[in-house]
Amino acid sequence: MTELDLIIKNGKVVTASDTYVADVGVRDGKIDTIATNLSPEADTKVIDAKGKYVFPGGIDVHVHLQLPFSGTISADDFENGTKAAACGGVTTLIDFAIQAKGHSIMDAVEARRAEADPNVCVDYGLHAAITDWNEKTQAEIKQVIDYGIPTFKMFMIYKNEGWMADDGMLFSALEETAKHGGHIGVHAESVDVLDMLIERYAKEKEKWGAYGHTLSRPDYTEEEAILRALKWAEVTGGQLYIVHMSTGAGADAVHAAKEHGVNVYAETCPQYLLLDDEVFKGENGHLYATCPQVKKPHDSERLWKGLLNGDVQIVATDTCTFDTKQKAAWNGDFRKIPFGMPGVETMVPLMYTEGVGKRGFTVNHLVSLVSTNPAKLFGMYPKKGTIAIGSDADIVVFDPEKKITLKAENLQTNCDWSPFEGWKLVGYPAVTISKGEIVAEDGKFVGKVGHGEFLKRAPYGKL
Repeated sequence: MTELDLIIKNGKVVTASDTYVADVGVRDGKIDTIATNLSPEADTKVIDAKGKYVFPGGIDVHVHLQLPFSGTISADDFENGTKAAACGGVTTLIDFAIQAKGHSIMDAVEARRAEADPNVCVDYGLHAAITDWNEKTQAEIKQVIDYGIPTFKMFMIYKNEGWMADDGMLFSALEETAKHGGHIGVHAESVDVLDMLIERYAKEKEKWGAYGHTLSRPDYTEEEAILRALKWAEVTGGQLYIVHMSTGAGADAVHAAKEHGVNVYAETCPQYLLLDDEVFKGENGHLYATCPQVKKPHDSERLWKGLLNGDVQIVATDTCTFDTKQKAAWNGDFRKIPFGMPGVETMVPLMYTEGVGKRGFTVNHLVSLVSTNPAKLFGMYPKKGTIAIGSDADIVVFDPEKKITLKAENLQTNCDWSPFEGWKLVGYPAVTISKGEIVAEDGKFVGKVGHGEFLKRAPYGKL
């Protein structure tokens, strides 16, 4: 028997369905053996995980690294963004290749891969964002899915950026992706009402400051767009995925649609669970601007309920990092704030502290939300998202007792502020392993640039 490269001993192995004490043996980047009392050979590296959990690596299916947006480029590039992911216990992420008008989807994919492939420190995939729907784009859908990108995104806003999909585009794309096992993720906000309200509140932008951002984007602008997208999914038979859902009303709409047989899934993000729009009234309120923005406490509570009852199946982050200098470009005009926050590095420990520690989620349910469900729905399971023989050795040794006070200066991200600055966490990744290689220890990156690979994902993802 060939010797193991790595043994994780004495830990409590956690999957979406089971918890048990065992040793995990790794060979050639894969989980090779799960047993008790595994004996190391002379060259076998051993990690003692006694008193710790052994989780499958986190999967963040919604990040924007080095994204050109709002006249700048998001501050975490593919190298540092994937280092930050590793430090936070995330071993796989999915970014976006956004089609340019007049160009093919594959043009965007190849350009994005050229930026990412030499630099990623953990594995990554891409969603294809459709902005120019025509006969050529329609004919390309099967090719893109066969290439390994079965998930697409369409924006129901962003007219000025040239990204917006109208209802006819969305309807047609749901039809076409359904034929080939793909799904459409939507950024759901009602563009015409939204733009009208933004201009209305901008007339008194000095009065409102950053709070104008939330006044101009009330709950119903998300709810109505979700309802519309749900109708198109229902009548086309397409599979719909609501990205970064921020409202309780949105969760209600998804719940009702699922009861009605609509093929829909939804994600939310830590910022919508843990923050509310009072943050915009503070001195640095503009830092917290995201799109959609954080809402009211009752929205957060409904989203937490949705995570428990299955209305919301995935936690992702929508990481889009802008530092204080970039955010300062708003200069008192809420319309000009670069939308986005860092998040990939803190998702897993935040969800452990707040979900498991404070709300009584089981560790199995945590694993389902941040690893197994993403792997299944996005075509990576069982290669990713579980601890099983033959799966990639993407593993997090998680210390449930470790106490951390979050400070931006101690994080890997290139951001010089954190939306959770000063938050006290109980539970943090001790060791992050990507394909059998240790890539982070105690929140510090120790891996190699270029270790990560592009993931070709399978179609027909379901939960």
